[in-house]
Amino acid sequence: MKPQLLKLSTAPTQSFSVRQDFVPYMNNKWHYHAEVELIHFFKGRGTQFIGDQIDHFNSGDIVLIGSQLPHYWRFDDLYFANTNQEKADVRVAHFNECFWGKDFLELPENLNIKQLLDKAKRGIQIIGQTKKKIANILQEMLSSEGTKRILLLIEALHIIASDQNYQLISSMGFHPNLQDEEKCRINGIFDYTLSNFRQKISLEDISVIAGISSNSFCRYFKSKTGKTYSRFLLEIRVGHACKLLIENKMSVKQLCYESGFNNFASFHKYFKQITGKSPLSYQRAFLEKV
Repeated sequence: MKPQLLKLSTAPTQSFSVRQDFVPYMNNKWHYHAEVELIHFFKGRGTQFIGDQIDHFNSGDIVLIGSQLPHYWRFDDLYFANTNQEKADVRVAHFNECFWGKDFLELPENLNIKQLLDKAKRGIQIIGQTKKKIANILQEMLSSEGTKRILLLIEALHIIASDQNYQLISSMGFHPNLQDEEKCRINGIFDYTLSNFRQKISLEDISVIAGISSNSFCRYFKSKTGKTYSRFLLEIRVGHACKLLIENKMSVKQLCYESGFNNFASFHKYFKQITGKSPLSYQRAFLEKV
């Protein structure tokens, strides 16, 4: 998928932006931007695409996205239903790496922040007790003005860098090489797959969506995403199964077919291959953590 370049604006009296979104469609396209993004999903859940990785996001998750890293958060379908009682609530800060001056990150005292922003080019998932600290700072930033906003941002980055309670998301070898004319093609592939992964998707079907021949599609997709389409489809199906396991509203055999697998044996095989756990072990581990 070709990510769209977004140009983010700030208020005349602000050097970086902080906002709160209550709608599920603010980040619903594969995109990238020059600004670093610190995002907190206070309420909401769905599928997370960052670089070459696919996962599920939940309420409470916090992610730091580095400059130019393609990403995409797709909220679950229920958030778009007219009858849905659950609402999105997302707090997000965008800032340019040099908004505080070109020499700021070169100061020896800021080496940890500079290194953190370099790592963020692969995406960083904040975990552990650090999440609560950063969530509180983002909440405070929403109502802060002047120098206080800048100090809070520096504090958030300092805490993340110092605590090191985080996980890198995208693989080290991910380097997007995408041209403007590919935007619609890749978005079409992603959107079609997310809407139809519960059904069989043939190579012919997805090639038609991409507008290229079946012989060329596999090579094209691998060159643009770093993975095969079959692997991409498996990760989406397994990610959906993980969500259903966490919700614990149906049996494992039921969610196997609900996630697009044709039989339980293949579901069990690929689930363990991708997550490192059996479905029941994954569910138990999550419930124990909760």
